[in-house]
Amino acid sequence: MSTVAEKPADNGVNVTALVGAREALKQAPQAARFTWRASSRWMGGTYSRSSVTGFFGLGQEQRHKSEFTFDIDHPEVFASEDRGATPVELVLSGLAGCLTAGVASVAQMRNIQLHSVTATIEGSMDIRGILGADSDVRNGFDDVKVSFDIDADATREQIAALVAQSQKRSAVFDIITNPTNVTVTVG
Repeated sequence: MSTVAEKPADNGVNVTALVGAREALKQAPQAARFTWRASSRWMGGTYSRSSVTGFFGLGQEQRHKSEFTFDIDHPEVFASEDRGATPVELVLSGLAGCLTAGVASVAQMRNIQLHSVTATIEGSMDIRGILGADSDVRNGFDDVKVSFDIDADATREQIAALVAQSQKRSAVFDIITNPTNVTVTVG
């Protein structure tokens, strides 16, 4: 009796390389220490341009294929020029990108074919804190909500498990939900 072979999922994730990297770093944990970098240059008003070009990882300096830049500003309702996304929107975008990449990677590992993945993220805050109008109000988010719309060759339970595993392994989710030591200096 012959059976039809199931077509392997192709979500564009190189699982062989990911698994290989994981195994190699188990043997050489010092190579797993990465330092990510970004710089920001003031352009005027509340407008700045951030860029990323290189990072340290696998025991040496690394470079992206090209420099990536991000225009950052505040909207007109903050008496600004609205020439870029706000810093908090970039944080939300980072979370969306990290979780979405995780969903694709986990789906590939589990041989689940994705057709579409959309993450919608909202972060609510009371801006009286950042404006100095009320020192008892926190400057950051009060609440962040992530909603996924995923079309895949999978059951609802399998899709929920993809999202749960992505959340578990997301660096940005960890950064947002756990305290991180931050040192600010003036050169």
